[in-house]
Amino acid sequence: MSKLRVLSGMQPSGQLTLGNYIGALKNYVKLQHTHDCYFMAVDLHAITVPQEPEKLKEQSEAVAALYLAAGIDPNVATVFLQSTVPAHAELGWLLTTLTYMGELERMTQFKDKSAGKESVGAGLFTYPSLMAADILLYDTALVPVGDDQTQHLELTRDLAHRFNQRYGDTFTIPKGYFPEVGARIMSLDDASKKMSKSNPNAGSYIAMLDAPDVIRKKISRAVTDSGREVKFDPQNKPEVSNLISIYAQCADKTIAEIEAQYEGQGYGPFKKDLAEAVVAVLEPIQQRYAEIRSSGELYDILRQGQERAAAQAEQMLKRVKEKMGYVVL
Repeated sequence: MSKLRVLSGMQPSGQLTLGNYIGALKNYVKLQHTHDCYFMAVDLHAITVPQEPEKLKEQSEAVAALYLAAGIDPNVATVFLQSTVPAHAELGWLLTTLTYMGELERMTQFKDKSAGKESVGAGLFTYPSLMAADILLYDTALVPVGDDQTQHLELTRDLAHRFNQRYGDTFTIPKGYFPEVGARIMSLDDASKKMSKSNPNAGSYIAMLDAPDVIRKKISRAVTDSGREVKFDPQNKPEVSNLISIYAQCADKTIAEIEAQYEGQGYGPFKKDLAEAVVAVLEPIQQRYAEIRSSGELYDILRQGQERAAAQAEQMLKRVKEKMGYVVL
């Protein structure tokens, strides 16, 4: 029985955070052994907002290297850069012509990212169609999604249905994959917001490449609720509950175990141990990352991934163009 195919990607629009690791990357590492996995750095999506060329290049390489450093095996999963497979952009345009303005106008992420701006690039408006192309190119069965991506997955499913009805059965209708393990990690300075690499306050997130002392300092300064009790209560103690979630994921402990361990001790000892648990997870990844970047192996791995991804993507694109009536030479 063939493995179900999974596709996911992260934008190289900033440094990957501890939230990215806990919420997604840890699961990527597990999924590669049970599914046929395609993991990409979605660099075409990154330019929906302005990027400095040197930073975009560096961050694209960093995302790919962190995939590998975290434990993704390029001989098991396909790791590649989205822009190196031209079929993404081409199918993205074809699907844009099938997408209705109203569908794009309803997208929460577009509303959030365009709020208060005098002018907004058309790419920010149309990129959900490109995201649909990313998924549909690979006969993807499962897409790991967080709460902020469910709208995009629904649009992808609608576009696949629409194409299949208009041109004949072509695309697999993907489903969302909601892993049991993992957590929505919130900002260190405001637990009502998701931890984000795009937050202008660097103290609000822990980057996967932050030095140990930087990690310790950020956690020591993390906002906590009033009182001293280390108790998981997202409604009444959202800040501490977020830190407990991080601790549970990094130390592989249950919430009940953490609450019992720090009963009556207050936030000080808890934060100090939390910082060490985070460092213990990220330091080996950082060491492996440094080895990958210095060895020169990254580009060879990305070329290998590009070849595997392109072989699949070009085959699907050819089918799509033939169905739509294009001359395929």
